[in-house]
Amino acid sequence: MTATETAGRGERVADWLDGRLGIHSLGRKYLRKVFPDHWSFLLGEICLYSFVVLVLTGVYLTLFFHPSMNEVTYHGSYVPLNGVRMSEAYASTLHISFDVRGGLLIRQLHHWAALVFVAGMLTHMMRHFFTGSFRKPREINWLFGWLLLFLGLFEGLFGYSLPDDLLSGTGLRFVNGALLSVPVVGTYLSMFLFGGEFPGHDIVARFYSLHILLIPGIMAALVVAHLILVVYHKHTQFAGPGRTERNVVGTPFMPVYLAKAGGFFFLVFGALTLVAAVATINPVWVYGPFRPDQVSTGAQPDWYLGFAEGLVRVMPGWEITLWGHTLVLGVLIPVVVFPLLLVFIGIYPFLEARVTGDRREHHLLDRPRNRPVRTAIGAAWISLYLILLAGGGNDIVATRLHLSINTVTWTVRVAVFVLPAVVFVVTRRICLGLQLRDAELVLHGRETGVIKRLPHGEYVEVHQPLDQ
Repeated sequence: MTATETAGRGERVADWLDGRLGIHSLGRKYLRKVFPDHWSFLLGEICLYSFVVLVLTGVYLTLFFHPSMNEVTYHGSYVPLNGVRMSEAYASTLHISFDVRGGLLIRQLHHWAALVFVAGMLTHMMRHFFTGSFRKPREINWLFGWLLLFLGLFEGLFGYSLPDDLLSGTGLRFVNGALLSVPVVGTYLSMFLFGGEFPGHDIVARFYSLHILLIPGIMAALVVAHLILVVYHKHTQFAGPGRTERNVVGTPFMPVYLAKAGGFFFLVFGALTLVAAVATINPVWVYGPFRPDQVSTGAQPDWYLGFAEGLVRVMPGWEITLWGHTLVLGVLIPVVVFPLLLVFIGIYPFLEARVTGDRREHHLLDRPRNRPVRTAIGAAWISLYLILLAGGGNDIVATRLHLSINTVTWTVRVAVFVLPAVVFVVTRRICLGLQLRDAELVLHGRETGVIKRLPHGEYVEVHQPLDQ
């Protein structure tokens, strides 16, 4: 078959598809879509590519994992645990790690990709927050991103609870305590989730269904909807020469951006694989199988849930009794505050629009310094998150720094109220100072360091006007 005949057959197939799907008109419109060149737009791509890695590695792991809490006696390659009674879930995790070819690498790649996925979503949303790209008409897309972050937190919790090791069991004990603190219905919620008294016999199978089916399906749908709205609304961009509210300056999707995106995907995949190959994470064989009568010291959740544990650790152990019911405020208040911190992120675009009265469409991004209050709010939220993250590891901090755990706990308690306020004031003042400096540059230009003597003897510095 000649090249001409092959090309002719390809054209006929393309014509046949175009007559039924209209791919030519769609391709002409969307394959030339322009993408901005700014590096910060890569944060969203890191999230997307990490999600793809999670799906690929997750499918591989499901081939060997047994989501059952039935007890078996382990006889495998990891000699220290031979003859030990454990759940099928834990035994299959050991089998994946030591007997399946490439199993440990895939397990670690899956876990590292999850950490990068959540970190990417958080930084991606912070980029949108500080630049104001959540404003009209992108409020719905902001909510989609927020839902992805919210679901990602629980997807991670369900995922690292599946191996049924001592560390994940300690995390489930934390979840059980949070449920029991809910007034009136707390006991029923716990019994419903665990299928009986903690730890029950159904929790791994239930989390498994949520982890591999329900939540990933919802997240995949949200990712698709998120990308569709990105195309529909067009990209935002930073102000600059030739950039207006009505255009986008950058590179077309085909072929330039697609080539860059493909290369960046393999770069992210390769970096995650390298980290997974050299950095051990979640060594479940060290922790041993979960037993309700045991708990490990220094137990820490993954970083993205550390602030939730910090809320519980720094809260005083207060209890009150109302109408015959004991309210454990030391757990109940953190259980209420945890979702409020996340809900604030989700509803912020609507709060700002209501306070400022801004109902216009925005396609040009703000410089954070030009929105001092918003920037200060974001910085204060980040400081609160970080101090609670430190509080979640108060025992580790106390041990490493040779401090009293009581001292660390009280320091975090005070900082929870003081640090965000201080960060808000300082950040706002810094933004206002940067605005004044920008105004000075616009009025007088840049300093050149050249001193000029005027005819009447006065010396002045020559300033160079700013470019457009």
